[in-house]
Amino acid sequence: MYDHVTEAVKRPAMISVDSDLVCVRFETMKMYSALGAVRALLESGRVRPGDTLVDSSSGIYAYALALACHRHGMHCHIVGSTTVDRVLQVQLEILGATVELVRPSSSLRLDQNLRVRRIAELLRENPSYHWMRQYHDPVHYDGYAEVARQIAEEVPDGPLSIVGAVGTGASTGAIASWLRAAGRDVRLVGVQPFGSVTFGSDHLADAEILIAGIGSSIEFENVRHELYDRIHWLSFDYAMSGAVGLLRSSAVFAGLSAGAAYLAARWEHRLDEARRQIFIAADTGHRYVETAYSRHAEAHDVDKLEPLEVSSVRELARPWSAMNWAGRPAPQPAGAVRGLR
Repeated sequence: MYDHVTEAVKRPAMISVDSDLVCVRFETMKMYSALGAVRALLESGRVRPGDTLVDSSSGIYAYALALACHRHGMHCHIVGSTTVDRVLQVQLEILGATVELVRPSSSLRLDQNLRVRRIAELLRENPSYHWMRQYHDPVHYDGYAEVARQIAEEVPDGPLSIVGAVGTGASTGAIASWLRAAGRDVRLVGVQPFGSVTFGSDHLADAEILIAGIGSSIEFENVRHELYDRIHWLSFDYAMSGAVGLLRSSAVFAGLSAGAAYLAARWEHRLDEARRQIFIAADTGHRYVETAYSRHAEAHDVDKLEPLEVSSVRELARPWSAMNWAGRPAPQPAGAVRGLR
């Protein structure tokens, strides 16, 4: 019997969806990030039960942090993106979290900047609040050691690729780091949307960007670029097609980042059939029904989709590009060096 619902919802299911293609399907992946961080902060004395933890989120981290606070007797304040839907907002409020959403914006950059600005205001007004800094504090790597152990236990020995959204860096980067530390042969393949500064696609906007959680218009200090071997950039319609294709072929109902990771993992398997592909489904598909799944008639046949292989970020092109990153350092912002790399 579980002591708290966090233990029931955090553990992912390992699902074989094709030959040497495994989906790690979470209900909410950032449960590991939030729980690990809150525990570490409590043990170190940086926070105490009853304190207020605050952070910005586009969705699944908000839910994870609210549950972690509920479990450990903390208060929670979320500055949310407009991608936080009504169903999630009501759950957060009942869990005891206070939620405020920034004004609607069609710009990923403006949305994230507004949230960061509001966090700064809150900290000035309430100096006792603790900012969780999910984008910057390496404590968020800690919780994913448990996911790495589960993969090591359930996936047979042999070389692996971990394929999934880069996001804040403290998910795919952490899982690969823990597996490598245990001696596993792991290639790390990151997935990005166009318009993200993290891996240099900020000069290519995606008008239908709805997958803000896998990329960013601001720098994330938790992203360790040197960990990544390959990067795939995908447009909204290709991520949606991947999610629909995944549901049709395997009945796995997951978010848009899972659709993008599914396409990337299929391609990586074509390039290296000796390596098992482990792709991450960070959340379920429920909050994407109206914005993505309802458009399933527009989805492309995933068997006909291929990326453009590029050797430099200046060669990137929509709707799908892929590149050997090979542990390169963080790129400079495209606006500062456009055309120079």
